[in-house]
Amino acid sequence: MRTTFRDRTEAGRLLAERLREYEKRPETIVLALPRGGVPVGYEIATELGLPLDVFVVRKLGVPGQPELAMGAIASGGVRVLNEDVLRAMPYAAANVAEITAEETQEVVRRERDYRQDRARPELEGRTVILVDDGLATGATMFAGIAALRQQDPAQIVVAVPVCPPETLVEIERKADETVALFAPSWFGGVGQFYQDFAQVSDETVRDLLARAAKRG
Repeated sequence: MRTTFRDRTEAGRLLAERLREYEKRPETIVLALPRGGVPVGYEIATELGLPLDVFVVRKLGVPGQPELAMGAIASGGVRVLNEDVLRAMPYAAANVAEITAEETQEVVRRERDYRQDRARPELEGRTVILVDDGLATGATMFAGIAALRQQDPAQIVVAVPVCPPETLVEIERKADETVALFAPSWFGGVGQFYQDFAQVSDETVRDLLARAAKRG
C-alpha cells in the first residue's frame, strides 16, 4: 500500500476518484479549509465539475493557553463554544468576547482577501464536501463541522487524504459521510505523508479560487 502523496494536487485527484458519486451533482459545493486544504479542494472541484469556495475557521484559544480551544469562529459569523472549557475559566464571558472580536476580524480579512469581490455562497440545503490536506487532532475540522451545521446544509461530507485512526472515528461520528484515503496507526504528522508539503501562500489560495470561479 502506498504511504505518501507527491503533493496536495495528487492527493486531491485521488480523493476525487473516491467522490465520483457527487460529480456535477446540483446543489453540491466543495469548501476547503485554508490554506492547505485549498489545493486539495481545487483538484476535487475541477475533477468533479463542482464549485469551490473556502470555509475559514479560527480557533478561540484560552488566554495563556492558546493551544486549548474554548471555541471557534467560522465563515458567516458562526461561533461554536466549548462549554466544558468555559465552565473551568475565570472571567469566561469577557475573554470569549475579546478573543471573538479579534478572530472575527481575521476571518473577515481572510474572506475578503481570498474571495476578492465574490459573494459568500449560500449553504442552506446544499451538500457540502469539506476538505483539508490532512488531520492530526481534527480540532479545526470538528469546529468547521459544528459551524457548518448552523448554516443548515443538507449533508456534510468530510474528505481528507490522511488522518490518525482515532480522529477518523470522531469525524465519522460528526459528519454525514467521511472519505479518508488512509488512516495509519503509525501516524506522526500530516507532513510525513507528502513528498512536497510546502506551505501554501495566501496568493496561491486567491489564485486557485479565482481560477475555479472563472471556470464556473
